[in-house]
Amino acid sequence: MDKKSVKNKLKEKLTYKYRFVVLNEDTFEERFSFKLNRLNAFIFGGLFSVLLIALTTLLIAFTPLKEYIQGYSSTELKKEASNLLYKVDSINQALSVNNLYIENIQQVLKGEIKRVDFNKDSVLKQLKIENIDFAPSAIDSVFRNAVEEEDRFSVFEQATDNTDIVFSSPIKGEITQNYNSEENHFAIDIAVDKDTPVKAVADGTIIFEGFTADTGYVIIIEHIQGFISVYKHNSSIFKSQGELVKSGEVIASAGSTGSMSTGPHLHFELWDDGYPVNPSNYINFK
Repeated sequence: MDKKSVKNKLKEKLTYKYRFVVLNEDTFEERFSFKLNRLNAFIFGGLFSVLLIALTTLLIAFTPLKEYIQGYSSTELKKEASNLLYKVDSINQALSVNNLYIENIQQVLKGEIKRVDFNKDSVLKQLKIENIDFAPSAIDSVFRNAVEEEDRFSVFEQATDNTDIVFSSPIKGEITQNYNSEENHFAIDIAVDKDTPVKAVADGTIIFEGFTADTGYVIIIEHIQGFISVYKHNSSIFKSQGELVKSGEVIASAGSTGSMSTGPHLHFELWDDGYPVNPSNYINFK
């Protein structure tokens, strides 16, 4: 058999028409029929396969179904992950700054930072202030007069913030040792019975609570306007770092913990912008 006959036979098989008939099983009535050949069947099958693949690809690419395929993720999910990453980085930076601030406060309260003597007279001599002319110039004098006239006849008054913080006594008892900066005793010691409630002197945030060998259980509260109150030698602490407390709220119980304690009492310190101040100037302990 030559190639031409084989080719004709294959063409005949592909183009040979068949009739597809659908009959009623009971009455053998012809419902519908159509003619087709193998070539048409291959073409229709190929087109249907291509169309099915295209529809499946579009369905996966433009619908949420692609999220269920490994290796794909939605745009919203990526955006949310990026936002969370930025928030975590910001929180870590804020936490590092807060930890550094607390460490510095602890060093100040423990006296680990040494005071530096500064001779201002020597600096003034180096600057040779006597050679500096502090007399105002003509332009400066005119400007000062204009400002003074404007302030003198202004009908508006500048609002000032007269908000003052009011402290209450942390505990009631007998004062056994007063504040004495010359003896480096930057606190007031108040003798009380063991487990007497210790109260917050004002609203604030707990920035430290813990135990030290010298001062026992210590709790530190940060208040507004740069004030910090310190309570030492407690027998127990009822608050945790980061909690908000109200004025007069019980934060600890007095005791005699720590090697520097000689009996049940409260060692109370008050700091203003990083400097110790006499608590008696702000609080009535009687």
